[in-house]
Amino acid sequence: MDYGRPELADRLAAAYVAGTLRGPARRRFESLLPAHPMLRRAVRAWQERLMPLTVGIAPEQPSPQVWQLIEARIGGAPTGVAAPLPWWAQLAFWRGFAALASVATISLAVLLASPAPVQPPIVVVLNATAPGGEGGVIPASFVASISGDGRTVVARPIANVALQNDRVLELWAAAGKNPPRSLGLISARGATVVKRTSLPPGTDHLAVSLEPPGGSPTGAPTGPVLAVGNL
Repeated sequence: MDYGRPELADRLAAAYVAGTLRGPARRRFESLLPAHPMLRRAVRAWQERLMPLTVGIAPEQPSPQVWQLIEARIGGAPTGVAAPLPWWAQLAFWRGFAALASVATISLAVLLASPAPVQPPIVVVLNATAPGGEGGVIPASFVASISGDGRTVVARPIANVALQNDRVLELWAAAGKNPPRSLGLISARGATVVKRTSLPPGTDHLAVSLEPPGGSPTGAPTGPVLAVGNL
């Protein structure tokens, strides 16, 4: 297991500090701490994050009956000690209740404080349709990255594309055999950010076409399609 992965170290440290990492797993985690600086840093971060929660917990004063029970157990009570206390007045009950409440509070804090897992982007390579430039088509390849949160697409040529002044590049998305939808014009020399909300449902491939200034006047590719890539 790669304990150098930040997300793994953070998840294990959160469970350790919250007390939900138990048994052999907890002992193994403690044995790993001396050799893994990232684990130690993650534990310190969670301790600093969760320990202030205990400040608002009011101390509970044990009743005289509880103290009598403690003295009896450690051998400090006289032999004529009273009969066992009812379950609701016993130290074990309140100790277990306090531990359960503490774990529940800290676990809730962990859930609230832990960010949602970061989803990796979807990367699409759009390969040139005519690598050798047959038929006057410019040999060009592109790469598009759809963000993990689904909000943006970033597209750029793998190598700068030499365009005439009266031509532009337009990015398209399509689902199956449905007509493609324009995502907008993209740069021939750098990255362009477009909104993912404009992708049609079920999009399974992207394409780049060569168009007149301002983009296609028909709503569909009019020039040669330079590159295509499947999601």
